[in-house]
Amino acid sequence: MTRTRIAKFIVIFIFLFLFFDILYLGIIHGRRFRELSNKNCVRLFPQEGSRGRIIDTQGRTIIDNELCYDLSLVSENTGQVDSILKDVSEILGRDFNELKDVFRNNFIYSSALITIAKDIDVKSAIAIEELKPNLDGIIILPRPRRRYSHERLASHVIGYINEIDRWRLTKLADYGYKTKDIVGFGGVEEKYDYYLRQEEGGLSIEVDSRGKFVRALGFRPPKNGKDLQLTLDLKMQEIAEDGLAEKKGAVVIMDPYNGQIFAMASSPDFSPAAFVNKENAYLRNLFSDASAPLVNRAISSSYPAGSIFKLVVATAGLETGKIDLSTTFSCPGSIHVGKQKFSCWDTHDEVNLIDAIAHSCNVFFYRTGLLLGPQTIHDWAVKFGFSKATSVNLPYEIDGVVPNPLWRRIYRLRNWFDGDTVNFSIGQGELLITPLQAVRMIAVFANGGFLVTPYIVKAVDGRDVSSYYQRTTPLRIKSSTLDSIRKGLRNAVADVSGTASVLSTLSVSVAGKTGTAQAPPGQPHGWFLGYFPYKNPKFVICVFLERGGAGYYATSVAKQIIERLIKEGLI
Repeated sequence: MTRTRIAKFIVIFIFLFLFFDILYLGIIHGRRFRELSNKNCVRLFPQEGSRGRIIDTQGRTIIDNELCYDLSLVSENTGQVDSILKDVSEILGRDFNELKDVFRNNFIYSSALITIAKDIDVKSAIAIEELKPNLDGIIILPRPRRRYSHERLASHVIGYINEIDRWRLTKLADYGYKTKDIVGFGGVEEKYDYYLRQEEGGLSIEVDSRGKFVRALGFRPPKNGKDLQLTLDLKMQEIAEDGLAEKKGAVVIMDPYNGQIFAMASSPDFSPAAFVNKENAYLRNLFSDASAPLVNRAISSSYPAGSIFKLVVATAGLETGKIDLSTTFSCPGSIHVGKQKFSCWDTHDEVNLIDAIAHSCNVFFYRTGLLLGPQTIHDWAVKFGFSKATSVNLPYEIDGVVPNPLWRRIYRLRNWFDGDTVNFSIGQGELLITPLQAVRMIAVFANGGFLVTPYIVKAVDGRDVSSYYQRTTPLRIKSSTLDSIRKGLRNAVADVSGTASVLSTLSVSVAGKTGTAQAPPGQPHGWFLGYFPYKNPKFVICVFLERGGAGYYATSVAKQIIERLIKEGLI
């Protein structure tokens, strides 16, 4: 009797438990579980939009997109997979075991979309489409891919795209970025990624409990990224890059009045397409290359200025009244400051300011620098935009360094001596500038005394944004000072013994300054800064050759570039 009662109690308890469990699941939380059930039967097939195009100032395409095709498999019956993959491997000419390994490694659950081959050719895609009735579960998905029709052209300005890294994901997660997103690295691809990136769309379908297709639920079309128009002129960019062929360095060509950059070349360059095509061997060599081809030398590397810095010292001397056009110094080839000898590259006898610029006389600027003192030189260098980034709309621009006695004590734990002032006055010592800062400096003399803000983006999605970047700062330099320095710059070209006289044979009049910056223990760096035409300047140019020898070689590159600009009818 006792056992019977116990059995009854157990049965009653079980039924009560089941009753309340059904009540809990079906009534109290029924809606929630119904929603989860609905979600479990929905499968999403994403479709990518196209990344925004990048075009030049004339509307010519620099970077656009092309369609490629991915082969995917939706497996509802894993037993059929081998048969399907064998047929596909024959069409693609790929190893069956390789495709099978890809399927196994990416398999998550039945009805999951598994990409088994990327970037298949159009011919294969058509052949597979024709056989789809016999290849159950095979889907050909079109996918836009970056196309680099000009290969390496403007690679540092453009940048490249790759899968998002952890640092960027942490920084950009709040803006909708997620794991495995393709984003820009370097150049405008990174700076304007938010505008260039596309919005993903796709197809949602309903499947039954066995994962079989029931019906299509909806389709959201993907959205393409916004197009970006640059200030670059495609032809000028090609000419600038050709001028740097087989050399290390940078070339910048800019409008002196508003800062529009027509060309920005850095060498060595790299292939952005290698990141899209996953050329792993090339990429490994790229990141380990000691010549740093990924670095944009125009904005991300700083160098001693050499003699081009004499223009700052000349301006400071005239503006402070420490020198004037009648001031002359004797140049016997060197001077002594303390026990140290400081040399000039030649002997110039009695030389005034205009001749000192034209012939790049070190002794004249040694003397002028000592009259000014280091703090005054520093202040005028800062006024010309050195020591601060130019605010060009590209990532990873650096500031450079303009030293003074206080800076020396803080950062070098050393005192400042007259010998340091002498070095400083000809752009040596601890002074470091970028080529973009240098071209902005020469623009001051071309445009009548205004410091411009360089910019490289003209329009976003067809909307002109150039006015947002066009900022100029008047330096309030006397017109007589500007005229005097302009004469020296013109004589550097027009005078038969001028340091840039190699440019005198050009059909357009050029004014400019050469520079040779010592950088032991290797070869010196070569500089040329100039503007043209002389009387009505339309362009300023900086040519910088890293370890390229004397400024003469940079001037020869400038001549080659200007000759081609003339030939192409761009001047």
